[in-house]
Amino acid sequence: MNFWETITGSDLTREWKAFEARAQALPDDHRAAWGEINAHLLPHGDFTSRNLMPILDAALGLLEETAADGQGVHEVLGDDIRGFCAALAGGEGARTYRDRWREQLNRNVARKLNRLGG
Repeated sequence: MNFWETITGSDLTREWKAFEARAQALPDDHRAAWGEINAHLLPHGDFTSRNLMPILDAALGLLEETAADGQGVHEVLGDDIRGFCAALAGGEGARTYRDRWREQLNRNVARKLNRLGG
């Protein structure tokens, strides 16, 4: 990956298109699970979601392997896909981008208020 790809995010676009092409080859139930995994994991990403790419790659690989073995999604992931994604992201209560932005906003407001009051 070169500097230009990092700045523009073209490497992420290429990876994302590769993920989607791989997901299209999955059976319907696995593809639906992939969509749910994306929906539950993306809030845990940073601004570009670059930190999630290895996690998404591993999750998609798991779905591909289970589809190749003939296993159903519920046999592997269970009924709690949200819990599965929370475990992948760092456990229940893992911080999302909203949490990080809220904390940053609160710090900035507190700093400004301290300047005004002191």
